[in-house]
Amino acid sequence: MPFDLAVIDLDNTLYPATNGVFARMDKRMTAFVARELDVDYDTANELRVRYWKGYGTTLRGMMLHHGMQPEPFLHYVHDIGVEEILAKDEGLAEALSQLPGRKVIHTNGTREHAERVMQTLGVREHFDAIYDIRFNDYIPKPCEKTLQMLLSREQTPADRAIIIDDMEDNLKIARELGAKTAWVSNQENGNGWDYHIPSARELSAIA
Repeated sequence: MPFDLAVIDLDNTLYPATNGVFARMDKRMTAFVARELDVDYDTANELRVRYWKGYGTTLRGMMLHHGMQPEPFLHYVHDIGVEEILAKDEGLAEALSQLPGRKVIHTNGTREHAERVMQTLGVREHFDAIYDIRFNDYIPKPCEKTLQMLLSREQTPADRAIIIDDMEDNLKIARELGAKTAWVSNQENGNGWDYHIPSARELSAIA
């Protein structure tokens, strides 16, 4: 196999974005920003999007510009009841079982959120480790240093790893380091990623 380690994103990758999990988190982010900064909802939503686009996460922008402590934000945003939205996915479990090598989650969310999502989807047993937003002092993807740290922790050279994500910016960093890439999207593969699949249920195609 061309890789020994699969580094897999969580939200909007293990499950479709249309499921609404991240939409709930977006609303809670906006509400938290509005409350924290004492601004109206529209202003808070504009800040949420601006910081996300500029820094990779809204949290990072809030920390840098407003000195916000991360943990209250993270706990509030991820308190969404994923079991109300997601369900056991036997097709995903089967696809993961066919993907060789060690598999880890790399998410800009929290470990607790990742655990809930994986348990609800019925795929927790397929993953060996979780690297969350706390792994590199709350610095989010895309970040070359964070990915290098992860690969070093896993004792895997970049050219023996594959990064699986729905966000192309995260894949660009992976490709620059020499890792293989797999884009989970229904859009056309205009950037020539090594693999392109419409959903995580198709991960077996990579194998």
